Amino acid sequence: MTDAKLEIQMLHDRVMVRISPESGERRSSGGIVIPATAQVAKRLLWGEVFGVGSHVRTVKVGDQVLFNPDEQFEVEVQGQAYLVMRERDLHAVASERTEQGTGLYL
Repeated sequence: MTDAKLEIQMLHDRVMVRISPESGERRSSGGIVIPATAQVAKRLLWGEVFGVGSHVRTVKVGDQVLFNPDEQFEVEVQGQAYLVMRERDLHAVASERTEQGTGLYL
């Protein structure tokens, strides 16, 4: 039996996201380092989209998306952790092709 590589295709309204490395430890405007484990309130994270299902309408592979990591499913592919969620669980998308945005940029 050969070890054929199989391409992963997300189904329906599912999105596969990898958490951005910079989403962990952060620095305050005053220069204080805030560890990733410090939590004042529920913290949303940015991640990069690596796969989208056929019914996903507003995000594309390569977009940066904002989401709550606590309510998602984690899967490991080739030693890398990804999160799988529904498109409706995304709070925001950062891309170059916005039509109406907030005026804020990453």
